[in-house]
Amino acid sequence: METMVPRTNKILFYSLLFFTSAFIATCHEVDDESEFSYDNKSENGPTHWGEIHPEWKICNTGKLQSPIDLLNERVEIVSNLGRLHKSYKSSSYATLLNRGHDMMLRWEGGAGHIKTNGTKYQLNQAHWHSPSEHTINGRRFDLEIHLVHESEDGKTAVVGIMYKIGRADNFLSMIESDLKALAHVKDVEKKIGIIDPKKVKFGSRKYYRYIGSLTVPPCTQDVIWTIVRKVRTITREQMKLIREAVHDDSETNSRPVQATNKRTIQLYRPNDPKE
Repeated sequence: METMVPRTNKILFYSLLFFTSAFIATCHEVDDESEFSYDNKSENGPTHWGEIHPEWKICNTGKLQSPIDLLNERVEIVSNLGRLHKSYKSSSYATLLNRGHDMMLRWEGGAGHIKTNGTKYQLNQAHWHSPSEHTINGRRFDLEIHLVHESEDGKTAVVGIMYKIGRADNFLSMIESDLKALAHVKDVEKKIGIIDPKKVKFGSRKYYRYIGSLTVPPCTQDVIWTIVRKVRTITREQMKLIREAVHDDSETNSRPVQATNKRTIQLYRPNDPKE
């Protein structure tokens, strides 16, 4: 015999379910970036992101916003954070999506994980910002990739790697033809086959660590940021392709540096003479 649930309880249950679903949805970066811009003079530019939707309010009011300047004077050098353990899958199928201001590489079913503070965070997607969003001692670099991970309980951890002009990046070389194919297409998610995330080279065990936010709306906070200390290289042509593939008539897609607000910034340096 089916148990009858009072109508008021049903209403309460479905209301809570809707609220929870909406909250989870707004915790992730938006797939359609047409509602905001990177033009500081525009009504929907970075200083106004928090006014566009109520759920984006924290973009303007949050005290743990990203990106930030990794100033040496603020950095606490530590050796107890431990190495960043990566366990990425080499057999991961991926898709490319032009979101409006950036190209997002999304792995179907995840692409392995990193482990930090004893928690596993599954790699879901990667995207690029040009110039870099984070700065080191006030210096911006030519490009920054964000590898976005999520734990089973919905927490986010992002690994950032910065690049300057120099030799070609092998990972970008793998997807150049796919980027060109999507250069003038929006809202189409194209399968591009197996893309091995292991090909994204970190180059160093040293990294910065701090607590921040997503750098695009809804600017969700309490994101664990890991910024690789080594600055890697790309060619000028690769950097141009990343921006031109989006075709949003904007020269940049980088959020301005946000206030640090006395946050702790750590630099992991292993106790290893070889490093």
